[in-house]
This record gives sequence, structure tokens and C-alpha cells, in this order.
Amino acid sequence: MASAAAASAMAAQFASMTVSSPASGSSKSLSSSFTGNAALVSLRRRVVVPSLRPRNVAVQAKGGFIPAEHRWMYEGIEKMGPDVWNTTYYPKADDHKNVEKKWYIVDAADKRLGRLASTIAIHIRGKDVPEFTPSIDMGAYVVVINAEKVAVTGKKREQKIYRRHSGRPGGMTEETFDNLQRRIPERIVEHAVRGMLPKGRLGRRLFTHLKVYKGSEHPHIAQQPAPLPITDKRINIVQ
Repeated sequence: MASAAAASAMAAQFASMTVSSPASGSSKSLSSSFTGNAALVSLRRRVVVPSLRPRNVAVQAKGGFIPAEHRWMYEGIEKMGPDVWNTTYYPKADDHKNVEKKWYIVDAADKRLGRLASTIAIHIRGKDVPEFTPSIDMGAYVVVINAEKVAVTGKKREQKIYRRHSGRPGGMTEETFDNLQRRIPERIVEHAVRGMLPKGRLGRRLFTHLKVYKGSEHPHIAQQPAPLPITDKRINIVQ
């Protein structure tokens, strides 16, 4: 009962108060029909909070409000388009559709597998081109000959394992580097380069630019491939 009496007294006190509006300068009295917490809620709703927006800001452009002294920079921006401030050049696939690709040839005899594969992947992706773009096919074709003579260091000939699966239970097949080099030497270079290319549709397309052959003969003489530029001095095996 005491709490009910206190609530009624508080409601009567708020009903006799007046709230002034900063915007209009007028004062309003609260209605005496509110009781208890309802009077507090009504008081909060009637209080006017002044705007925090600065008066010298009147122009809204891309990125937020622009001060008045900088409005001259945005005159006629609606006619110029929404991307007028973006001056970064980003090439599209159509820009390189008709560009003639280069052809390179490299002799894999006595060259380290990993360093040879990384050099090939750089030129297939086009990272040696100044305008390289990761999402566009800008690389060259690379022809690899003498794939059966590629070299590895340490005990990788016996310890490096290549695995493949037929898709059926128990269909896992393991093969050492030495056995695979005697059987299908081209697959060793292809496996190493494929792991250094992007995963997805672009990577599958770039992988078709790699031509690996056993021996020194290849069917790409008409393309007149140039020697692959190699800057890694540790790519050759020291005999």
C-alpha cells in the first residue's frame, strides 16, 4: 500500500511539471492522467533532443556529408557518374582475348623439380607481366622436354610418394618417385606445376598451357618457342 501511495504522489508531481521545447521555445504541461511509470515514459517522449548535425554541412555526396568549403569539388557529380573518383585501372578479360601469347621451352634435364615447377608456374600465370591481374589468363605457354631427366635432392627418389585412388573401397595406389619416373615421367612435372596454379576454373584453364614431353622432340616447332628465362641459380643440380 505504501508503494502505491508513493507512485500516486510521483505521478501528481510529474503532472504539475512543464517541459520546454528548445526548438520552438514554448512550454507544455504534462497531463495529470498518467500514473506511476507511465508518467516517466511520457516525459522521456516529450523531451526534444537538439540535432547534432553541424550547420555548415548541407551537401551529401558519396562517402558522407561534405563541408561547405569543399562543395565546389562535387559540382556536377551526378552527371559524371557514381564512380568518378575511382581512377584505378583494372583490366578485363576482353582486353587480353586477342593478345598473342608467348611460347617458351625449357629442358628439364638435371634441373630441380620444385624450382623448375615454380618458374614454369610464374610464366603460365603471367606474373612476369607488368600488368598482371590475378583473375585473368595473362600467361604464356611452356613446353617442357626431357621430363624423364628431372632431378630431385636427398632421398626423394625412394621416399617421395605419389598417391591416386580409383574411387572404390581399397582403391588407393601408392608409387615412389623412382617408379613413376620410369613409367610416366611427364606426370611428375605436371603434378608439381598443377599444385602451384590456382584452384578452380582459371587454374584448370591455365594448366592446359603446360606441354610436357619425354625426350627432346615436341610438336610445337611452328610456334617457335623461346628459351624460358630462369633467374634461379639453384635450379641446376651440381654434378
